Amino acid sequence: MKTSTLKLKHQLWLIFLFSILLFAVMEFYFFYSFSHLTQSRAANFSNQMIEQTRRKIDAVFEDIRTSTSIAVNSKLIQEFAVATDDYKRAFDSGNYALDLMEYMRSFNSYVDGIVINDIRGMSLTSSSADVFYQARYRTFIQTYKDDPSLREKGLFTTMFKDDNTGAEQFFYIAPIVESIGGIHFAQITGYCTIMVNRDKMQGLVENTELTPNSILYMLNSRDEVIASTNANIRGALIKDVLSMDKEILQQGVKTTIDGEAVLVQVKGLEQAEGWRVVSMIPVHELTADMYPMRKVSMIVMMGIILSMILLGSFFMNNLMRPVMGLVMDMKKVGRRDMGFRIKVRSTNEVGSLARDINRMMDEMEEMARDMFNTQARLYESELSQRQVEFSALQSQINPHFLYNTLNCISSIGLEYGSREIAQMTSCMSKIFRYSIKKDELVEIREELDCMQAYMKIISIRYEHKFSMGMDVEEGLLEMKTPKMILQPIVENSVYHGLERMDQGGQLQISGFIDANGDVCFRIMDTGKGMEPEELAALQTKLDMAYPKRLPDGPSERSIGLTNIHLRLRLLFGEGYGIVIASRFGQGTTVTVKIPALE
Repeated sequence: MKTSTLKLKHQLWLIFLFSILLFAVMEFYFFYSFSHLTQSRAANFSNQMIEQTRRKIDAVFEDIRTSTSIAVNSKLIQEFAVATDDYKRAFDSGNYALDLMEYMRSFNSYVDGIVINDIRGMSLTSSSADVFYQARYRTFIQTYKDDPSLREKGLFTTMFKDDNTGAEQFFYIAPIVESIGGIHFAQITGYCTIMVNRDKMQGLVENTELTPNSILYMLNSRDEVIASTNANIRGALIKDVLSMDKEILQQGVKTTIDGEAVLVQVKGLEQAEGWRVVSMIPVHELTADMYPMRKVSMIVMMGIILSMILLGSFFMNNLMRPVMGLVMDMKKVGRRDMGFRIKVRSTNEVGSLARDINRMMDEMEEMARDMFNTQARLYESELSQRQVEFSALQSQINPHFLYNTLNCISSIGLEYGSREIAQMTSCMSKIFRYSIKKDELVEIREELDCMQAYMKIISIRYEHKFSMGMDVEEGLLEMKTPKMILQPIVENSVYHGLERMDQGGQLQISGFIDANGDVCFRIMDTGKGMEPEELAALQTKLDMAYPKRLPDGPSERSIGLTNIHLRLRLLFGEGYGIVIASRFGQGTTVTVKIPALE
């Protein structure tokens, strides 16, 4: 249902209801935007905290890599790895290696134990734990020693479970590549294995302050939990969360875990390939501070809506009563005669409106009487004016043409006498028969036949002094045109252009459809042309309205062109008529434009 068909009272109520709805929508939108902003800021803060934790872990791993690299590249460690002398191994390089290992443990609290294996399978251990002596440990470590990528860089292992204690450990393995110039130069002569202190790594994770119920994980390349703020899930795989797209997880994604909305973020470690730090923060904890504000906003919104309803009721009662009285009187005006007037019931704006309506009705009655009388007079005057203009325009063309043609016949008859006169007389009969046709619109084919008869007269008259041609598109021949619009133009081209030339000259008539779909005839001669002043004067006459502004005593050249131009404008409108282009000494081109009449 369109609102324009509703009563004004209902439209005003609709405006009030729409305003209330718009206010409610804006209130919810602002609250949602503020809530989203608060949540985004909280998520950014959590992201920064997680990033700090990731950097701390990367720093620990980098220290382990660096200290291990220094150890395996030391000269005495490399001599120990290739030594064959048991005395030297025990009292020289072996003691140095033990001192270096103890120094590494004391310097880096995240190192829980170190073992060095040489190429003969001998081991040197700096740790109280016996995990390095388990057969399972050797099998576990051997899989990493066989990894081709180990030579390029050290590797952090997955979880290894100690059967004796039930504890789970992970290690860092680095190869010892001999670089002191012995027989094993550039070959792997041993391995250095670092047991990482997992309790210390757990402390790094637990010290990250997020929301009360958030969980932070440190995962290895197999998604095994190395450290976590939730001890109940230690060692478990969280495949459902990590199966999402990695790029989305890096930016943070909302998902549902155990029926609770959770924001999940993942940060990859730079020092351990495939290792990640994962956080899961309940979404409601990010916006917990918004709950009191939401309650206050709802109370304020309900108060404003109630105030708007009361204000709308007061406004409707005080405005609509005088307006409804005005509407009832207007209905009576429609049912009774024009003499009825609206009663003025108040002095406010509605009363002023009623007085203005009464005054307007008085003026409308007077204007209606004057308009009917004026329209009748104008209609009769227009009909008379059109008839006079058509008669005047056509009467000026035929006598002028007849006068010139008879002069030609007389001249040829006096000079030559027989055959040429017969041809010219035949052509003249065709032209006169065509000109007296009662039809105002004729086929273009008939207009062109008339032009060919006239051009034959001109050829005989001037003994083929200049050449004439005609090129009209075949599709135009069946269309309609006002009759006798081309002959005066061609006559002007001959008598005012080509006749004044000593010899030569061309006259070309062409017809075509322009880009706008209108019919155009172009009469182009290579005659004398016109001076710029003469062309400007002629153009001015073409632009004048006939007959009031047409000057007295028009020149011979302009009488036919002006009449045809005004005739076409009266028939078809301002967009049609004649356009003239001329240059003195080069010739004149006249373009006639009429609509395409099928």
